[in-house]
Order: sequence, then structure tokens, then C-alpha cells
Amino acid sequence: MIVHEARFATELPGRLILKLCKHFRHKVPVEFDEQRGRVEFQPGLCFFTAEAGALHVRIEGGDEREIGRMHYILEDHIRRMQQLQSLQLDWQLAG
Repeated sequence: MIVHEARFATELPGRLILKLCKHFRHKVPVEFDEQRGRVEFQPGLCFFTAEAGALHVRIEGGDEREIGRMHYILEDHIRRMQQLQSLQLDWQLAG
């Protein structure tokens, strides 16, 4: 199992969790509230946590291809929902 984590600075992380999870629930199983979210993507699991001034994202996948696919999905959706021109999260291998 490969685990990556990233943080995205935002003033309203809880609101972003709600937007992301409500969007994803139309295609995949999702559990969420204003502080946490869990998304069961086909390539692996994603967990969102609201922190002071940031959204913490944790992804778990079986191999680098699955992790790369989730990087793309999450960066694309956060970029679009935050109306950013570009976004590349600083993913770190979780220890």
C-alpha cells in the first residue's frame, strides 16, 4: 500500500470538503461531514480533513499508477472548484 499526503491552503476547508464530496458521490461511494470526508475511488481511497487554514488530503493506493491517477483527479477537481488557473499539490510519501 502506498500512501501520499498533501495540504491545500484555503480559508474554508470544510466548505471545500462538502463541495468535493457532494460532487464525487454521484459516481463513487462517499462519506462526509463538514470536517472529514472519505471517497472510495476505483484506484484507491481518499481522505479529507479540515485543518486551520488548510485542507489535508490523504490517498491510499496499491501502486504508483493508482496513486498518479488519484493525484490527477484531486488536483483537477480542487483547481476547478477553487477557480484556479493551475494547481499542483506537493504530495509527500506518508511514513
